Amino acid sequence: MAAHPIRIGTRGSPLALWQAETVKDLLHEKAGLPVDAVEIVQVTTSGDKILDRRLADFGGKGLFTKELDNALADGSIDCAVHSLTDVPTFLPDAFVLAAYLTREDPRDALVAPGAKTLTDLPEGARVGTASLRREAMLRAARPDLDVSLIRGNVGTRLKKLADGAFDATLLAYAGLKRLGLQDEATGILDPETFIPAVGQGIVAVQIRSSDHTLAEQLRSLNDRHAETAARTERAFLAKLDGSCRSPIAGHARLADGTISFSGMLMTQDGVHHLRIDDKGGIGDGEALGVRVAQSILNKAPPELLAVLEEE
Repeated sequence: MAAHPIRIGTRGSPLALWQAETVKDLLHEKAGLPVDAVEIVQVTTSGDKILDRRLADFGGKGLFTKELDNALADGSIDCAVHSLTDVPTFLPDAFVLAAYLTREDPRDALVAPGAKTLTDLPEGARVGTASLRREAMLRAARPDLDVSLIRGNVGTRLKKLADGAFDATLLAYAGLKRLGLQDEATGILDPETFIPAVGQGIVAVQIRSSDHTLAEQLRSLNDRHAETAARTERAFLAKLDGSCRSPIAGHARLADGTISFSGMLMTQDGVHHLRIDDKGGIGDGEALGVRVAQSILNKAPPELLAVLEEE
């Protein structure tokens, strides 16, 4: 065992702390580490400080991981726990995702008093979201909606809704469930029509590539189905060279030795979109993700390809 406890780096939001505490508990329960052999280190990230702009406007999703990457690189922490949706598409060679926790429900939740579906929302309703994917899909489904920016953690967004700043918002159902706030959801959106974000519902643990001992300890935490889905979805994103600056959706489902995958590229206004669905063997997830992305690149009109060129 290392001379010091394993230091888990995390953001300080309630959801991030829940995720870090879960990894700590699992290292105790599954890897057999003593309780005092693991500690949690909170790190404030740029994404937590800047709340008046989209991530896409000032550096992308890496702003939720940059400071944690720095702490991992300089040895201040030994691993970092992330929502997979926050992890950049491409990692430096010095880092690796060593474990993927069992996937929670990947669907999007509608939080809108009096509305169970998007159809129920009144004409011109004010809907807050920070996700270009959600914005594009909302605009495609309901062009009349007034979609605008909302930032902050789950509690902050719910408070803005309660205060009347918005009539509705969309949140990851996984986050609501993990915080015990699932009853806040007034409706759950069908993932077959409202495709989730790549990695939604999956918690990943990032370590230094050279830390083989910790990699072995984390192996007992890894959920193979979650890892397969994550690798499939991230291969799709990587082939598109996509980021949070592109309205992209990707969702892998595993059943009976088969992976079914839906991938979608959209313009922010929702006017142009292209969806491809495909299937593959359980061991061919990454190839499936790449194949769907290539199909989109081959078939997308110029208006859609321009979305990727803008990054």
